[in-house]
Amino acid sequence: MTTMNRWIVGARPRTLPAAVVPVALGAAAAAGEVGAVWWRAALALVVSLALQVGVNYANDYSDGVRGTDAIRVGPVRLVGSGLASAGAVKKAAFAAFGVAAVAGLVLALETTWWLLVVGAAAILAGWFYTGGPKPYGYLGLGELFVFVFFGLVATAGTAYVVCERITAVAWLAGCMAGCLACALLVINNLRDIPTDVDAGKRTMAVRLGDAKTRTFYLALLAIAFVLVVVIAAVDRPLACIGVLGIVVAVPAAKAIRNGAKGRELIPILGITGKVQLVTGLLAALGMVLSA
Repeated sequence: MTTMNRWIVGARPRTLPAAVVPVALGAAAAAGEVGAVWWRAALALVVSLALQVGVNYANDYSDGVRGTDAIRVGPVRLVGSGLASAGAVKKAAFAAFGVAAVAGLVLALETTWWLLVVGAAAILAGWFYTGGPKPYGYLGLGELFVFVFFGLVATAGTAYVVCERITAVAWLAGCMAGCLACALLVINNLRDIPTDVDAGKRTMAVRLGDAKTRTFYLALLAIAFVLVVVIAAVDRPLACIGVLGIVVAVPAAKAIRNGAKGRELIPILGITGKVQLVTGLLAALGMVLSA
C-alpha cells in the first residue's frame, strides 16, 4: 500500500456521505429563501468533510494507542495495523480539524460569532468521541452526538449560513440526515460487538445486544424514509423522490434481518453509505425543485 493510499484508507471514504448529505439538505432547505449566499454552502461542505476526516483520524489514533484495534474485523486502521505512527495520525487529525476551523471562521465572520461556539463544540465532540480519559463513544453516547452534529447541526447550520435563518424543513431534514448518519455508526458498532466487549467499550450496540441493535438499525432507516415523506407533506412535495433510496436499502435490510455478522457486515457499511447518499441527494434535489 502506497503512502497516499494509506492515508486515503485511514480517512475512511465510505463514511464521507455522512458529511456530504447534511450540507446538501441544508442548502436545499435554503433554496427559494431571500438573500441566499450560495458560496457559503461550498465552505460549509469543506467544514463538514474536514470534520468527518478529522474524527476518523482521531478515532484511529485514540483506539490505536489504547490497543482496542489490536484485534479488528472491520476496515484497516492506521495505528492498530502499524501502517502509520500514532503521532503522524494525531497530526493528521489536528490538521483536518484545523481546516474545518479556518473554513468555519470565515463563515462566522460572514454571519454570526455564535458559529465559533458551535464549531468548537463540534471539534471537541470529534476528539473526545474516543479520545480523552473518558471517551463518550465508549459509554454508548456515540449515536446521540452523531445525530446532533452530523444531523441537526450540519444541516441546520448550512441552511443558516446560506440564508441566515433556519426553517422547519431544515430541522426535519436535519433529523433525517441524523438518522442516516447514525445508521452508519450502528452498523460499524454491530460488527464490532465481540471485540468491543473484550476491549471494554460499552457502545450502544454492546449495551443493546445483537438483536436489539439490528432492530435499531432498521428503525433508523424507516424513520429516515418517513421523514422524507413528512418534508414532502410540509413544504417540498418533490422531496418524496428521496424514498427511492429504499431500493438501495433493501439488500442491507435483508442482510441485517438474516443475521449477517462479522466481516459480512463490512459491505453493509458501504451499502448504508449509498443509502444515505442516494436518499439524501434525491430528497435535496426534490426540495430544490419544489422551492
